[in-house]
Amino acid sequence: MDASAQSRGTGGGGAARKPAPKRKEGEKARKAKKARVSRPAFTIQQGEDMILYISNTSSQSEGLLWTSRRKNVSKAKFLKNQKKKKKKVCSKSRLERKTVKEEEEDRFPEEDRWGQLLPEEVLVSIFQMLVVQDGAVPFLCRVSRVCRLWNAAAATLTLWRKVAVSHCWIQPARGQTEKTSNRIKETFTWLAQNRFSQLTDFTLCHWATSVDFALETVSEFCPHLRSVHLSYCRGVTGSGLRSLGLHSRNLQRLNLQHSEFQVEGLVDFLDEHGKQIRQMLFTRSHRNDKVLAAIAKGFCPDLELLEVNKKLDSKDTELSVCFQSLQKACPKLKIFRMFNIQIQHKAMRKRGESEAGFPLLDEFCIANTEYSYMTDQVLLDVLFGSTRLRVLDLRGSTRITTFGLAQLPCPKLECLFWGQYFTKNIGFTSVKKNLQLLMEKWGPTLQQLDITNQPFTEADLEVALAFLAQVAEADMLLSLNLSGTKITAQALRPVVERMTSLGYLNLSSCRNLPRGVKKIYRSQEEIQELLTNLH
Repeated sequence: MDASAQSRGTGGGGAARKPAPKRKEGEKARKAKKARVSRPAFTIQQGEDMILYISNTSSQSEGLLWTSRRKNVSKAKFLKNQKKKKKKVCSKSRLERKTVKEEEEDRFPEEDRWGQLLPEEVLVSIFQMLVVQDGAVPFLCRVSRVCRLWNAAAATLTLWRKVAVSHCWIQPARGQTEKTSNRIKETFTWLAQNRFSQLTDFTLCHWATSVDFALETVSEFCPHLRSVHLSYCRGVTGSGLRSLGLHSRNLQRLNLQHSEFQVEGLVDFLDEHGKQIRQMLFTRSHRNDKVLAAIAKGFCPDLELLEVNKKLDSKDTELSVCFQSLQKACPKLKIFRMFNIQIQHKAMRKRGESEAGFPLLDEFCIANTEYSYMTDQVLLDVLFGSTRLRVLDLRGSTRITTFGLAQLPCPKLECLFWGQYFTKNIGFTSVKKNLQLLMEKWGPTLQQLDITNQPFTEADLEVALAFLAQVAEADMLLSLNLSGTKITAQALRPVVERMTSLGYLNLSSCRNLPRGVKKIYRSQEEIQELLTNLH
């Protein structure tokens, strides 16, 4: 009967469960491992004028380093490639055993882990200096991949206040695929949401597509945006500019030089939001003359800087400018620049007594390399109220004379650039004289003087420079360009001896000087060597 019962128990319906293995005597139950908390190996104490970095030698986590995580590898694939070997346990003496700390020190020498042991504040200061030199992008994007400490330091929002973004996803002169374009937008959106909250200056370079998307994204996530620079970009429409006007209430500077933009969209932007613009820069073409006309109508009443240039291959060099309208529309203008543009003054009526001109003007630049229509009377009509003028750039203005410059109402001019750099002889006068009038007027305050290729006589130059050496302080004149003039060694010697702060002297192509000295001197040491050669 016992046998039949045993057969029913083994051959019955369900299989009997195996009993759980019994724990051997003396064997303890395994405990779940706790994650080891990483503790810093240093202590930071802040004093009155310094930050103390104190090493904690008693820390149990000293020497621990962050290492990248291993990629997840399936256990089956791992066991498949491994041979079953029985581990040999060898007994080691106490002298042969190494602690975990010593093994990590062998793997990571002290000189290879200094960057992971620096305080985050020190690392941020180092990054700040490099960002000022090389820019935030792509530097901060690259260093954030080094380790966790560098990632945290690179994420400091104060490092992302000035950012310039260009095409780093594709090779130059190659088109974008839809996948690449979407990747660019995703990356740019992530940067705007996570890094650009303190952004103030934004530059976009060489973007042919998605420019409006970039402007809309930046204006939406960057409430402190003050400056936007689009360099060699295409496809800027009114949509992106309208987004800047709606969201960027602190925007003051707009630089569109060498970029193609929709003129009507920019004019509408200036009409609605031009009151907040302080600095406006763009490249002139026959299509965007409406922008200058809009500024002259008063769309930007608080404008302080206006800079207009032209493309090097552009044939549209002449431009009619009504300075009377600009004086009324922009009374706060401080800097006026027009490069390589032949300005034709458009006079409306006689100047009234109530007109103030440009009373705050600090710099006036109309430099060009071809020819100029600017005359003494036109220059006086423009600058009659500019008593604070410090920088006057008239390079290429061949019709301006010393008598016209002496009538200007600016007594403290610091920089006068009056060189002739073009090869065309259109309107080139034969002889100029009375340079002494300018030295009498501005000699005590003049810091930079450029009279390249001006046809003054030897006697005129000698008298003018001798007077300059008498009235100017020894540390006042910093730069002197006499290239292509008829300066002599006798006329040059008093200025070189007197001006101890002179750091730039251009004597190239001066035919009246002896051989060996007709070159550019870029330091006071070189100028002193010149002085010994002149004696």
